[in-house]
Amino acid sequence: MKNQNFELVHQQVQQWLEDVVIGLNLCPFAAKPNRNKQIQIFISEANSEDVLLEEIYQQLQKLDSTPVDELETTLVVTPHLFEDFGDYNQYLDLIDALIFQMGYQGTYQIASFHPDYCFHGTQPEDAENLTNRSPYPIFHLIREDSMEKVLKHYPDPEGIPERNIERVEGLSEEEVKKLFPFIK
Repeated sequence: MKNQNFELVHQQVQQWLEDVVIGLNLCPFAAKPNRNKQIQIFISEANSEDVLLEEIYQQLQKLDSTPVDELETTLVVTPHLFEDFGDYNQYLDLIDALIFQMGYQGTYQIASFHPDYCFHGTQPEDAENLTNRSPYPIFHLIREDSMEKVLKHYPDPEGIPERNIERVEGLSEEEVKKLFPFIK
């Protein structure tokens, strides 16, 4: 990947993180690690699923060997893979298998984001899909211990998905175009 493209991808993901994820408060836990520069945006240059799986494994190892106060979480961005959401969604099973095989079950979990994200039972144009739409396919590597600690002090964590859906359904057409310029 050319350096300029790398920087553009990084900038677009950082902008999405700040404007959508944090700005709309879709993840009420993201603002602090973002402020503290504890969120790594890892941009994969992989052109094959095998290479990407190795990179994800390396990123899990990096999380494992880095103190949480230095690195809270990692966004693995794949600008060259998974244009099709169905292919992306199937790949999540391989990542889950990797986590299980490496003994990371209960330590790490994956959150998924894609430009064409579509929840089961919804239509592609349904607003609720915006909660997981991102400029590129992204695999979010999350420390389960960190999530548990934060959720203990957060009122009604079970209501987060419903509140997120209400939030994005309340966006005007202009706001959607501004916040999600990557949607076709």
